[in-house]
Amino acid sequence: MSRPSVSTGTSPSTAATPPPRTVSLLLRGEVERPVSLTVADLRERWQQHRADVVFHCASAGPRHHTFEGPLLRDVVDSAKPAFDARRRKDRSRFLLAVTGGDGHHTVLSWAEMDADFGNVPILLATTMDGQSLESAGSQLVVPSDRCGARYISAITSVWIGGVAAGGVAADDATAGE
Repeated sequence: MSRPSVSTGTSPSTAATPPPRTVSLLLRGEVERPVSLTVADLRERWQQHRADVVFHCASAGPRHHTFEGPLLRDVVDSAKPAFDARRRKDRSRFLLAVTGGDGHHTVLSWAEMDADFGNVPILLATTMDGQSLESAGSQLVVPSDRCGARYISAITSVWIGGVAAGGVAADDATAGE
């Protein structure tokens, strides 16, 4: 819930504290409803799930973290991906390209998180170790991964699209970037 703005009566030369930065992610690609979402949206619109994870860093050893956030499949499903949900083979050809604010990116398959296939509870984290990610942006969390390479921070974009026989669909993951 937002707090109302209060005037302090200070002179223009007194600098006010800027409001916290809001990072949003764009769900786009082969979807019926592209949408831009903030961490607050992710927290308010979808059920939050918890993941206690350990990933092994090559240079720093094991890292233990607790994340909370909605399931990626629930959030993406609300954008209405362009596949026939009743047809497993249609769903299994879809990919998700996730990009972070620092340029890191990864690719997932819909089948990894689909209940008929891998059923991995991949999160769009809204908190890490009890701390809100509101100003940092949501984080991709793949609890089954041993290393943290697919833990993408400050997510800016999730592209959803299908792969056609023999190649990539016309609306590829690099379009518009």
